[in-house]
Amino acid sequence: MSRRVVRQSKFRHVFGQAAKADQTYEDIRVSKVTWDSSFCAVNPKFLAIIVEAGGGGAFMVLALAKTGRVDKNYPLVTGHTAPVLDIDWCPHNDNVIASASDDTTIMVWQIPDYTPVRNITEPIITLEGHSKRVGIITWHPTARNVLLSAGSDNMIIIWNVGTGEVLLSLDDMHPDVIHSVCWNSNGSLLATTCKDKTLRIIDPRKGQVVAERARPHEGARPLRAVFTADGKLLSTGFSRMSERQLALWDPNNFEEPVALQEMDTSNGVLLPFYDPDSSIVYLCGKGDSSIRYFEITDEPPFVHYLNTFSSKEPQRGMGFMPKRGLDVSKCEIARFYKLHERKCEPIIMTVPRKSDLFQDDLYPDTPGPVPSLEADEWISGQDAEPVLISLRDGYVPAKHRELRVTKRNVLDVRPPSDPRRSQSASDAQLSQQHTLETLLEQIKALREQVQAQEQRITALENMLCELVDGTD
Repeated sequence: MSRRVVRQSKFRHVFGQAAKADQTYEDIRVSKVTWDSSFCAVNPKFLAIIVEAGGGGAFMVLALAKTGRVDKNYPLVTGHTAPVLDIDWCPHNDNVIASASDDTTIMVWQIPDYTPVRNITEPIITLEGHSKRVGIITWHPTARNVLLSAGSDNMIIIWNVGTGEVLLSLDDMHPDVIHSVCWNSNGSLLATTCKDKTLRIIDPRKGQVVAERARPHEGARPLRAVFTADGKLLSTGFSRMSERQLALWDPNNFEEPVALQEMDTSNGVLLPFYDPDSSIVYLCGKGDSSIRYFEITDEPPFVHYLNTFSSKEPQRGMGFMPKRGLDVSKCEIARFYKLHERKCEPIIMTVPRKSDLFQDDLYPDTPGPVPSLEADEWISGQDAEPVLISLRDGYVPAKHRELRVTKRNVLDVRPPSDPRRSQSASDAQLSQQHTLETLLEQIKALREQVQAQEQRITALENMLCELVDGTD
């Protein structure tokens, strides 16, 4: 008599649980913009949600601990002149967030640790380079201050936020609107999906499409794709019969998928959230009331269905907490922030364990908040894996760190250099010398101005003394 062998996996019994009512965020007017982004971004300190706002675009930033009812006059982050379409926290500074908008701009904001008294209206920097709405932004996983944006002008621009400069512009790779962009683990490659139904792997610094696959899913609805830890690709899309699908691809052989899972028939685009530490992908459909999750392994059938978390209310968007923001004492392996029409509800994914000790097998070292490269090093061709940290003693977010922006002198006329190559040492020296001379001139002018003001103040004081003596 044959016995069915059950697959061994520590994640087989992962279960989802919605937070208690007092742990939710109530009375939030979540944005009604028709755009397939997650509308929510979260890190170990803050929760950010794109909200309805009259006369422009806005998003709300709440301290994670600020649960319960949110005051209707709670300060917002406002500055865009049209709806905000995407937001993303900087992985290397928990107080910095970028926002992309229908007004064609990207803004980068510094969020204080305290609750501001009034709306935050002044970004640290505004990045202008797109000619149409900007619907996607994502930070580089390992290089400091490197931000990618993709717009409806079919362009991808990679920025150095520290200087406000365009590092790279990829404007001839996509013939139609870009639906999703994802970095690989060290930020050397991009995976993009486009309205032309093609999945592309791009080397941004070489400006080349390394591999591409036309129609990875036969259906007409938008695709999404994310890299796995070992460099494979997970894509979500629709079959000809409008069945939703999850496919695993090997970029070295794009002919056939390594695995293909068919799910249900529904209109909602599946947003994939991939956790490289556990190799679990969570699929959240906009308008769905469930989260399906699958484990990706090396043995057939490669994609293993684990379970589905279901609730009554449909989701308007979803935030995914980085690993360093989880509670390791409760064996929490993922936490989502589900957006309803008027509230945000945390959903906690847990592996049941009896022991209260730290579970090494559930929590391998994970990417921390320290960048492994500077922007100049990355653009010159260097790659580095993320700097890992241990969660054994839990993660304590760092205190407020300021993002400094140093804009280059736009009047400094030099022959235009190729942005794909790093500046030569001599050019850098000349630039530093020029900056130093400019600073010294400015200091000299300020000193003269201060001396002139001091003389004027002394003269006014003498006149005042004379007037007082005259009245006596």
